[in-house]
Amino acid sequence: MSRGKSSGRQARLAKRAAPPAYDPCPPGQLGGHYCPLSEADLKAIYDTALRLLEGLGMGEVPDRLAKDLLQAGAIQAGNRLQFPRTMVQQAITRAAKTFTLHGRDPARSITVGGQNVYFGTGGAAVQTLDIDTATYRPATLQDLHNFTRLQDRLANISWFTRCCIATDVAGEYPLDVNTAYALVANTTKPTATAFTLAEHVAPIVKMLDIAAGGPGQFAEKPFMKTHISPVISPMRYGEDAVDVVYECIAHNIPMSCITAAQAGATAPATLAGFLAQSLAETLASLVMVNVIHPGFPMVFSNWPLVIDLRSGAFSGGSGETAVLNAASAQLSNWLGLPSGVASSMTDAKAIDAQYGSEKAMTSFAAATAGGNLIYESSGMTASLLGASFEAFVLDDEMHSHTYRALRGVEVTEQNLGYDAICEAVLGEGHFLGGAHTLAAMERDYFYPALADRDEPRTWQQSGAQDAWSRARAKAQDILATHHPRYLNPEQDAAIRDQFDILA
Repeated sequence: MSRGKSSGRQARLAKRAAPPAYDPCPPGQLGGHYCPLSEADLKAIYDTALRLLEGLGMGEVPDRLAKDLLQAGAIQAGNRLQFPRTMVQQAITRAAKTFTLHGRDPARSITVGGQNVYFGTGGAAVQTLDIDTATYRPATLQDLHNFTRLQDRLANISWFTRCCIATDVAGEYPLDVNTAYALVANTTKPTATAFTLAEHVAPIVKMLDIAAGGPGQFAEKPFMKTHISPVISPMRYGEDAVDVVYECIAHNIPMSCITAAQAGATAPATLAGFLAQSLAETLASLVMVNVIHPGFPMVFSNWPLVIDLRSGAFSGGSGETAVLNAASAQLSNWLGLPSGVASSMTDAKAIDAQYGSEKAMTSFAAATAGGNLIYESSGMTASLLGASFEAFVLDDEMHSHTYRALRGVEVTEQNLGYDAICEAVLGEGHFLGGAHTLAAMERDYFYPALADRDEPRTWQQSGAQDAWSRARAKAQDILATHHPRYLNPEQDAAIRDQFDILA
């Protein structure tokens, strides 16, 4: 008798542990419900941005870009170039409104634009929160490989940007090469990287062609985009980054043009003034890209960053960060442009209450405002200075809750449950075990694997683990068992023959 009870309990536990037949909260849910700006606010900020571009213009314009901009209608004003309103509006009209971020596995490709929300990564952390010692140390190339392998198993990271800088790799070119290799070797999701210099692009595209199957194949369905900051706040271009833009367009590499001004330092401290300047600067990137190649895929990545005005320290987990990035997403979507914002940039160093509250607040605000691509959303700690394996795992589960909230409430005749209510009231007096309840159980509810919902006694008997410990165990299990071989031996040998691969 006891064996039968035990067997039945084990079967129930196994059923609960199995993946759900229906995912109640997949990536790509619709945002746009949170609107921190009114229609009048949107128009006023946009008008100010146009005034800045038309009256103040952009400084330090590289000669090559200046020639192209002047031919397209820009006006020389001393050492600055001014952009007439019609020129900016034409760029918005010409800009790509949606496009595909390809994965090498087509099933992992995503469509950017509209109001679909996807969480991904970003960052350039120089430190790793060591999974064994729980202390920070310099980030390494092996860390980057491990982070890439780990996120490959996390469903809610829809694209992967290198999250850390391999501080043990000397030289800009070896760093760019080995960063790109870590991505293609360990994931088939859409990826993103950065190119330090324009001359690094063409050689690395040869590596990507090998991974894609042959010369010219990468450009057919580019599975790696680049992160570029061609505008330096306040209101000027950066020559090296502009050169990278030209080279990426030549090789059909989609780009996220990132503006990352800091309120009170490189942009106004007032939130409205910050949004106006930051919008103008990101529009300057849009004008540039669409003058070079109209309609080229560009994520309008207007990232408002905040500093603590008392100390000058970056503050990635603040309420101001939450509302500014939500407002930025709203502005970009209002203009009909594929939006990119940042969230989950907690200032916490440990996986603690500060970590959880800052990440949840900022990522939920960005998602409900409709940010298409939400960068920095996974794994980042310590105001972007650190990356954590446990954080990747915890953030992935947090994103499921956010997607479930975005999914909202489906009001149908069946879901309203009139017959089920009558049946329960006139019958057993409860809804437990009823057909209506069982149908909704997996369809409407997300059941976390890491968050603890046991009562205190059970929790204590099970070892009284905290979230950090549970996430560490899951991360260690993935890293111990998931060793993908996304490059076949011939591809890997061809890459290693042409490039100095260090891991």
